[in-house]
Amino acid sequence: MTTRKKPEDLRSHRWFGVDTMRGFGHRSRTMEMGFAREDFAGKPVIGIINTWSDTNTCHSHMRQRAEEVKRGVWQAGGFPVELPAMSVGEQMTKPTSMMYRNFLAMETEELLRSQPIDGAVLMGGCDKTTPGLLMGAISMGLPAIYVPAGAMLRGHFQGATLGSGTDVFKYWAERRAGNLSDDDWFGLEEGIARSAGTCMTMGTASTMMSLAEVLGFTLPGASSIPAVDSNHQMMASRSGRRIVEMVWEDLTPAQLCTQEAFDNAITVDMALSGSTNAMIHLVAMAGRAGIDLPLERFDEISKKTPVLCNLKPAGIYLMEDFYYSGGLRAMLAQMGDMLNLDALTANGKKLGQNIEGAKIYNEEVIRVRSNPLSETGGTAVLRGNLAPNGAVIKPTAAEPHLMKHTGPAVVFSDVDDMYKRIDDPNLNVTKDSVLVLQNAGPKGAPGMPEWGQLPIPKKLLEQGVRDMVRLSDCRMSGTSYGACVLHIAPEAAIGGPLALVQEGDMITLDVEARVLRLEVSDEELSDRMSHWIAPEEPYTRGYGRLFLDHITQADKGCDFDFLHAGGPTPEPKIY
Repeated sequence: MTTRKKPEDLRSHRWFGVDTMRGFGHRSRTMEMGFAREDFAGKPVIGIINTWSDTNTCHSHMRQRAEEVKRGVWQAGGFPVELPAMSVGEQMTKPTSMMYRNFLAMETEELLRSQPIDGAVLMGGCDKTTPGLLMGAISMGLPAIYVPAGAMLRGHFQGATLGSGTDVFKYWAERRAGNLSDDDWFGLEEGIARSAGTCMTMGTASTMMSLAEVLGFTLPGASSIPAVDSNHQMMASRSGRRIVEMVWEDLTPAQLCTQEAFDNAITVDMALSGSTNAMIHLVAMAGRAGIDLPLERFDEISKKTPVLCNLKPAGIYLMEDFYYSGGLRAMLAQMGDMLNLDALTANGKKLGQNIEGAKIYNEEVIRVRSNPLSETGGTAVLRGNLAPNGAVIKPTAAEPHLMKHTGPAVVFSDVDDMYKRIDDPNLNVTKDSVLVLQNAGPKGAPGMPEWGQLPIPKKLLEQGVRDMVRLSDCRMSGTSYGACVLHIAPEAAIGGPLALVQEGDMITLDVEARVLRLEVSDEELSDRMSHWIAPEEPYTRGYGRLFLDHITQADKGCDFDFLHAGGPTPEPKIY
């Protein structure tokens, strides 16, 4: 039987329960806000880390959800305190939200450490908020439960159902090709995002919310509920009630974040045909728990995992359909023999118990094992002289004929060069060319933005071309599609082989063989390296400087080198 904490065992007792001058100050100032001693004395203090902001459109409902979490905390006998944290919204944050994921992780950890907090409710959903919150919570080590923002409703346009991101890219290509009028484009703008919530495709947001559930950080089924469904409000309150019990039980992230749990997350990622971004985030999250996730582990699991989720961009449906078809629990039940069902979860039960009895209600949306969308998982890891430390591609979202391809490189030295020349009618490019973007990685961009779905040159769009092999050291939106090779490591900005590619070099992509090769001799590459000059770094101060000095490469999760697992950080002194 689990030993339950006593009130004097609570971390917050050091602030509120001691007969000292500082204790007097903490209590009296809490009373200043209108709380009586019985509201907080001897009760778990629950920190609600809320990533709401007016510029994070995915989280526009999170103010209300925080109140619903508080209601649950009060009901269970806890004392809720809301702690706003950097929102890191995917839409507005520049140069890229990825640059600030580690900022949010640091802020989450330090908010929980510096305040009288016994347990945390983590409120996020937009792409980088999920890994940022979980990374900080894992490092801090207090009981924590995650409340996913949920996906928005389906989009609609002229009788068609729209998926955020995926259909934007599709229709933008048609607009550039001259096939879409201004009126149609503006109508698309008004119909594609119809409610609060994250992208409703299986992009990074939906992928990471799902994987947070698989890792055990949410209540069962929480990640599939649409943002504006009333069940989402109930889930928020239930999460508030549950975190209080988790504190008394001392159920911490260390008990959830095991090697088996991360293997489960990788397996589910592949079955979802999830965002390629998930690989970077899972590596970073595991690193906080002291677990090494080499890229080979992803590829090993991918080769034996069928894709069961028929959602855009790999499939045709959306998250709302996924939820009504049984949601993540139904898909997990379908693949139970591929998972470690003894993994512990936030409700105190094992994963197997949480998915018991879950059923699929639409086998077109959630495929059964005998009818997968693909026989193998959603991503593949490539290596070769162009990517010694690895690169990734999402074959399920690309045209099959490009999965084995050799073509001449068309090289862009950076994103400015690309946008300056990509639509030049004199650009020496054909459908067989390989588009190469350099200096767009963790240090080169900086922040490894989602520029990896390089635009198809306009003159090729007009010829009907809609996919080409494209290479870069940056990322791609989880809602994107195409034969895009991403996360090439080491990146160009630190002298990786990508920096040495020249116009006309032949490049070979062979996804089945897991090969990415520059058809240039080692001697020639060595000579080119001797003449290579590192690009000038853009930041000399502030967070940008810290980022450039300490960011790791994509295969290591793009975390800061000093934030990986290590000795515990001392608790603050209270005098």
